Amino acid sequence: MRLFDKSLVTLDIDVKDAEEAIRGAGQLLVDSGAAEASYVEAMLAAYREKGPYIVIAPHIALPHAKSESGVHEAAVAFARLKEPVKFGHADNDPVDLVFALGSSSSSDHIKLLRTLSSLLTEPANIAAIRSAGSAEELENLLK
Repeated sequence: MRLFDKSLVTLDIDVKDAEEAIRGAGQLLVDSGAAEASYVEAMLAAYREKGPYIVIAPHIALPHAKSESGVHEAAVAFARLKEPVKFGHADNDPVDLVFALGSSSSSDHIKLLRTLSSLLTEPANIAAIRSAGSAEELENLLK
């Protein structure tokens, strides 16, 4: 399981909308070898079909799709957006923290969700994620 390793982090990316944000975070999974490009397309299709249910908390989105859509390894990619964008969630928009979840099984999915839930329920962790100056800083913070 890979979470916040520096190859899975991009900070302050410039996107114009939710789909670009999902694509930006998802591409990190592809570039790291954790997923195929088809997985990014599956995440986008899920967002288009089901809407902003992936906006799990104020300013935080968790795009994901089924593992059979091309996941090789359980991993979470993270994209911090330069400017927040709307995903269409009535209460939690706009989003500036995007965690693309790629799980290779349902047990991996649960493990990743538990780890992220623990991390994101602490306001100090969210503040640290927002203020991190580099991917390395984030990786060290969360070890």
